[in-house]
Amino acid sequence: MTEYSEEAPSRERRQRRIIFGALGVVALGLLGWGIFHKKADAPKPATAIPVTTDKAAVRDMAINIAALGAAQAWTSDTIFAQVSGRLLKVNFTEGTMVQKGQVLAEVDPAPYQAVLTQALGTLHRDEAILAGAERNLTRYQHLVATESIARQTAEDQAATVAQDKGTVEYDKGVVAAAQVNLRWCHIVSPVTGRAGVRLVDPGNLVSASGSTASAQATASATSNASATSSSGSGIVVINQLEPIAVTFTVPEGQFEHLVQASQGFTKPLSVQAFAQESGQLLDTGQLTIADNKVDPATGTVAMKARFTNAGKHLWPGQFVNVKLASQTLSHVTVIPNAAVNRGPKGSFVFIVGPDGKAHMHATQIIGSDGGFTAVKGGVNAGDTVVTDGQMILRDGSAVRVAHAPAGQPSALQGGA
Repeated sequence: MTEYSEEAPSRERRQRRIIFGALGVVALGLLGWGIFHKKADAPKPATAIPVTTDKAAVRDMAINIAALGAAQAWTSDTIFAQVSGRLLKVNFTEGTMVQKGQVLAEVDPAPYQAVLTQALGTLHRDEAILAGAERNLTRYQHLVATESIARQTAEDQAATVAQDKGTVEYDKGVVAAAQVNLRWCHIVSPVTGRAGVRLVDPGNLVSASGSTASAQATASATSNASATSSSGSGIVVINQLEPIAVTFTVPEGQFEHLVQASQGFTKPLSVQAFAQESGQLLDTGQLTIADNKVDPATGTVAMKARFTNAGKHLWPGQFVNVKLASQTLSHVTVIPNAAVNRGPKGSFVFIVGPDGKAHMHATQIIGSDGGFTAVKGGVNAGDTVVTDGQMILRDGSAVRVAHAPAGQPSALQGGA
């Protein structure tokens, strides 16, 4: 009879535990291997970068010089009294146009009329004395011929006649001066222009020196002893507005281009004046004057342009933006300014190729104006250049062309 052992069941249980433990370790190993050796996903395709583009074009391009200018009257005349006296009338309305030769003001002419009357009286008296002396000389000459009087008497009379003639000529000069002073009592405008604010009121005393005085009750109307005097600046300022001038300065380097373009300033150059606030074109004129020196302090040359100002859009003292045509580049490649990028090695542009990728092309800038740049090398007519979005581009980046904003100027349209 076989003897039953109690150790057999416990041995079988240990073996089962070992087998299940080994199977668990294998399962955990397979699970870890699956996690850490999971097949990598396929790489995602690169996202196309949205950009705005334009077409390069070949055309003529005008290069302009921009400057800040100031309008000033072509002729500005400060009207002074040329004789002293009481201002009787002011015959103009402030802020209105006056014509050349128009009487602007009147100084009391009574004192000057009296001086003229005195001068005429003296002249007539001395003319009568001269006539009597000439008659005596004629008689003396006849008597000398018959040896009835001494020759010296006739010669003395001839000297008297010459002296009287000199006196008459002097009197005529006094009369002419009195007439001029009387005429100057009527103050006229030397130019056609716009009158400014009246600087002197009627009733004040004015003088040829430009000073004025408020007349008060005095014993003598011509005495300024008790008048309140002041240093005056004339009666009124007349500014000629048609034509009008605009002055500005250009750098010395650009001045050389102007000399060449104007053939030594013998050929007129077109100048445009634009409003500073709205950018509206105010008028078009011509460069008429270039200063005869370069300002050593600023390295600039002063310029003066003439505008007809028929619409009176330009006003003395007004600041304007000036655009001066200096040269025209013929048959050049033109792209928008926004397409030009600058890097350590110079200027470059991104051109979108047929493969839908942006490629970097180096180029040289030869001129810029009105939102467009003329370039040389690297860009051909019809190339699609990137004008917006290039900040995140790299050479060979995939791009997606977006629509350009409505109204944006195109190089193909010449900036219209």
